[in-house]
Amino acid sequence: MIHEASATPSSQLNALKVACSACNLRELCLPVGLSEDELTSLDTLVSTRRSVKRGEALFHAGDDFAALYAVRTGFFKTVVSASDGREQVTGFQMAGELIGLDGISNDRHSCDAVALEDSQVCMIPYGQLEHLSREFTLLQHQFHKIMSREIVRDHGVMLLLGSMRAEERLAAFLLNLTQRLQARGFSASALVLRMTREEIGSYLGLKLETVSRTFSKFQDEGILEVKQRDIRILDQDALQRVVNGAAC
Repeated sequence: MIHEASATPSSQLNALKVACSACNLRELCLPVGLSEDELTSLDTLVSTRRSVKRGEALFHAGDDFAALYAVRTGFFKTVVSASDGREQVTGFQMAGELIGLDGISNDRHSCDAVALEDSQVCMIPYGQLEHLSREFTLLQHQFHKIMSREIVRDHGVMLLLGSMRAEERLAAFLLNLTQRLQARGFSASALVLRMTREEIGSYLGLKLETVSRTFSKFQDEGILEVKQRDIRILDQDALQRVVNGAAC
């Protein structure tokens, strides 16, 4: 976000709305009825932006935790490394989502956050966020809602890995991805995968060959059109029926 000391309160508010239109900070400030002074405090809080090139890490496991990051543009993956060197993808984060919540519990990050494309984040110093949350109870409430949503998402991943077949896991992953993209104004049926098949397999607990074979199966059945990383969902109802098969 851009903070201009000479700007009028109304222009500051308009700039804030533009800056937050595609990120979770919109949920932290704009809808909760804060005053112009409070909005200005938030504007100052998240004024630091950071660019992260594709393949670079925003932070590493073991780094001191000091801030949360709202993805402004781009795409990230979070990864943990096993003692034998293998990597496990634990999540994918897109514009409008927060990264760094893993560091709150013990003041150190427990995973790496790596950009899957050239990206930009807004840095939110956690100490200042806590201070503002104590001052503005509505802000605190919104932040708790975001943390709760992350917990629910983690539970969803556990369900994927614990009870679903390969077809069900991939179908659920694609539906979740398109729903998140649609909420940001993108197509509900066409998407470009920012992650590799191998990264999808790591996240879903599947081998690379299984992911590739399942994509081909969905294409043969007329559910998807697959052109490398370009995916078009031809029959969303059929994809949903695959997921519903997990409950049968």
